[in-house]
Amino acid sequence: MVLEATMMVIDNSEYMRNGDYQPNRFDAQADAVNVVFQTKIDSNPENTVGIMSMAGKGPEVLVTHSKDLGQILKAIHSTSSKVGGAIDIPTAIAVAQLALKHRENKNLRQRIVVFVGSPLEGAAADEKGMVKLAKKLKKNNVAVDVVCFGDGIEEPLSGQEDKSVLKSFVESASSGDNSHLVVVPPGPRLISDVLISSPVLSDDRSASIPTELGGTGGDAPGASSGGDFEFGVDPSLDPELAMALRISMQEAQAREAVSSAEASSSGASQTAATSSTTAAEPTEDEEEALLAKAIAMSSTEEDVDMEGTGDKTPTGAAMDEDEEDEEAAIARAIEMSMRQEEQDKK
Repeated sequence: MVLEATMMVIDNSEYMRNGDYQPNRFDAQADAVNVVFQTKIDSNPENTVGIMSMAGKGPEVLVTHSKDLGQILKAIHSTSSKVGGAIDIPTAIAVAQLALKHRENKNLRQRIVVFVGSPLEGAAADEKGMVKLAKKLKKNNVAVDVVCFGDGIEEPLSGQEDKSVLKSFVESASSGDNSHLVVVPPGPRLISDVLISSPVLSDDRSASIPTELGGTGGDAPGASSGGDFEFGVDPSLDPELAMALRISMQEAQAREAVSSAEASSSGASQTAATSSTTAAEPTEDEEEALLAKAIAMSSTEEDVDMEGTGDKTPTGAAMDEDEEDEEAAIARAIEMSMRQEEQDKK
């Protein structure tokens, strides 16, 4: 998206009373200023636009940097009562450049749009001086658009039919084709209509439209006419509808992606739960093995030495053997006692 701070320089000289543009030059210029402001702000909410006049008592800054159309309209209305005098283009451009230098957001690129509806006189008619000024603007990264309207404004240089002062000025200020000259001859067409279809506003109109939608990518809106547009909508003619259709398609794709992710997650959870349940429940073979082991342990438990005392719990067979030993010992004792008595008698 185009990110710019723009300063519009309007012509409020005596020539603005002419009626060759309906209803007159000044009002036709005011309509074009309104269109430029709306297009710049719509292309990016961070853009700012200022306005100044360059005739009357001298160049005067009316609004520095604003996003409020009401301030611009108020400035134009106040200037309509100050129509008179002659324009001073070099001084006005220098003042506009100074105003842009003090913009709040330094990330905004700088642009000056100059409306010229008066014949060039004095310093403005000096090609060398204007080219020098243009090179200074180029060095400071300031783009310049010049809008000429009225008879005899852009007269060719002597001996050079294809060149003029303003054309040389714009060509010298241009860096990467960022500066333009638009000439609006008198006729039924409004200045604002010519600007909308010119390179001056084409970048702003098409910058927010994706290339897959047929966005012009900075070219004039008519450059891509006749092509195949997605959804069947030419974004240069109806950018709002094209963008709405694009957003709707993206939202539908996002919903499908979320649904697929939830389905995959649910399937994985069910599989994990089944596996854990199967692992937790022993099989029949395992149960039989555990039961046999428990029986074996219970049968041999009586022979286990308890608490390290060395005493063992006697079994039935051991008790019988002890009784037999005791009876044999008693018999031997009786026998020995009888023998002793016999010896004593002798």
